[in-house]
Amino acid sequence: MKNIPNQTKLSRRSGHIFWGFLKRAATAWSRFVLSTLCTDHRQPNTFTFFCSCLSACFPRGGGGGGYGSICRRCSSASSPTSRPRRRRLLGRACERRQFFFRWSNATVYVSGGRQEKAFVIGIASLFSVLGLNKGRRMESGGASKEAGQQERPPQLRESRRLPDFLQSVNLKYVKLGYHYLITHLLTLLLIPLMVVILLEAAQTDPDDLRQLWLHLQYNLVTILVCSAFLVFGTTVYIMRLPRPVYLVDYACYRPPAKLEVPFQMFMSHSHLCGAFNESALEFQRRILERSGLGQETYLPAALHDLPPRPSMATAREEAEEVMFGALDNLFKSTGVKPKDVGILVVNCSLFNPTPSLSAMIVNRYKLRGNIKSFNLGGMGCSAGVISLDLARDLLQVHRATYAVVVSTENITQNWYFGNRKSMLIPNCLFRVGAAAMLLSNRSADRRRAKYKLLHVVRTHRGADDGAFRCVYQEQDEKNKVGVSLSKDLMAIAGEALKINITTLGPLVLPISEQLLFFTTLVAKKLFNGKVKPYIPDFKLAFDHFCIHAGGRAVIDELEKNLHLLPEHVEASRMTLHRFGNTSSSSIWYELAYTEAMGRMRKGHRVWQIAFGSGFKCNSAVWQALRNVKASPDSPWEDCIHRYPVEIVDGFPTQPSEQK
Repeated sequence: MKNIPNQTKLSRRSGHIFWGFLKRAATAWSRFVLSTLCTDHRQPNTFTFFCSCLSACFPRGGGGGGYGSICRRCSSASSPTSRPRRRRLLGRACERRQFFFRWSNATVYVSGGRQEKAFVIGIASLFSVLGLNKGRRMESGGASKEAGQQERPPQLRESRRLPDFLQSVNLKYVKLGYHYLITHLLTLLLIPLMVVILLEAAQTDPDDLRQLWLHLQYNLVTILVCSAFLVFGTTVYIMRLPRPVYLVDYACYRPPAKLEVPFQMFMSHSHLCGAFNESALEFQRRILERSGLGQETYLPAALHDLPPRPSMATAREEAEEVMFGALDNLFKSTGVKPKDVGILVVNCSLFNPTPSLSAMIVNRYKLRGNIKSFNLGGMGCSAGVISLDLARDLLQVHRATYAVVVSTENITQNWYFGNRKSMLIPNCLFRVGAAAMLLSNRSADRRRAKYKLLHVVRTHRGADDGAFRCVYQEQDEKNKVGVSLSKDLMAIAGEALKINITTLGPLVLPISEQLLFFTTLVAKKLFNGKVKPYIPDFKLAFDHFCIHAGGRAVIDELEKNLHLLPEHVEASRMTLHRFGNTSSSSIWYELAYTEAMGRMRKGHRVWQIAFGSGFKCNSAVWQALRNVKASPDSPWEDCIHRYPVEIVDGFPTQPSEQK
């Protein structure tokens, strides 16, 4: 019995030592974080205010000052003359915020990094928006009058008020603070729980632990049964997990300079071929000038001749040139032998000869006899993502194998030689291009792979008649074959995109955005649509956007509707300017642009969005496994130094350099 008081004293002493150590560590860490983040030391509305409030909320007594001296570089918070005055002025105003600043300070200790500035300012802005300081100012004013204090001049009163966050801090920090709060909410809840568990474990009597061990020794059967269930469940769970799919590398075809078609050459050939009237020629000229295309896009060799030679033979030549050119670069950069490829998927919408394009590749590279080959046709510009989805599903079945996906489009046989304006637009936008991708499900390829495939979401609107016919291949009144684009194309694409991101959002958006979206949706249902729909901020989910370069209007609409910044659509605009609409391969030219600019970092997520006939909207999400550099023989290798160029209303303000 005499040992009990001694044990109690020892436990209390240990607790005091532990909390003292924790307090000293927190103080040191806060000094480091605030000194690191305080970059602008002359703005009193951000960290100067934060340091001052900490000084008022956490006084350390004596002449040593409080937390106002943490940031020694902030003169307004650390000077000996200003510290007592700020304590006196801010003491009452900080009473309501005392818990907030204690909590926000603890959050700084936990999470660390550059995000704390936005978090602290965001939460402080939120408190200011809610008007919690207004009532306190009134109370303090009334108390001062009751005490008989003399009324201060208006200028002095104004200077002693707390900073107006509505004026000094951008309201976007409120949303950022909410985002960081919800993101780290689980951490904030688990840390106190872990501390309590550790304290309870430290106070556990060793005799209790021995009793527990003896109890387990006499229940061996129970332990074995529980262990067997645990091992069986873990095994089933691991076996049911989908195999990761890695993008080892990819290659984009870069046509030779002889296939370039400046605007003047395009219009000259269109006039000399004799197939277009004056109205059609003027329409094509206006479309070209406002399309966002540059002067260095490419057309196949058969269309450079006068008269043009749109035959089956020249179409085969174009297909072989672009597909084999991309595949040669892919096998060269990866070092993979063609015989090691077990799956081949080729997509080309408008050119489907017999034997197929996939058979042409098997014949050229002498692929093995048991290869799983597929040829997708008529699926439009979104067929590249469909091919990825098919290859991913096949890699879930076939172990330790490579899959090659080839995305291209053929222009030679699909050039429209009529005068219907809705069918002339593809002539002005579509250009030569192809991309080849090497996918793998081998764990050993993770080290050298560039990306990991996270999600593929496909949306098909073919059940709607308007969506089905908005991109339609047909004959005009003179039996000229071409692809007609409907005036409702953008509206239909918007509906397909809305359905697609509704499915994709829960997979990629942080929980903070999902809560906002769900709350707005419920409010809209309750108030009969009077609440404005909330558009999730996909900038919080993705670092890079590869929007199908179908045309300037497509990029403009997605930039507007998704609230993207100009830098987010830069890759799409520059790809459209340099290579035109290369159909299903355009999203890979955009990814190559991002890599060539040196912007891809480990952990970054990429969203590839493609639209196609049918009508379809498909998305693919990738995650970078390392800091990705441009591949050898990148299509941007010889011209990336000239980009980005500024494009206003379809016209580049800085024309590309002529070779």
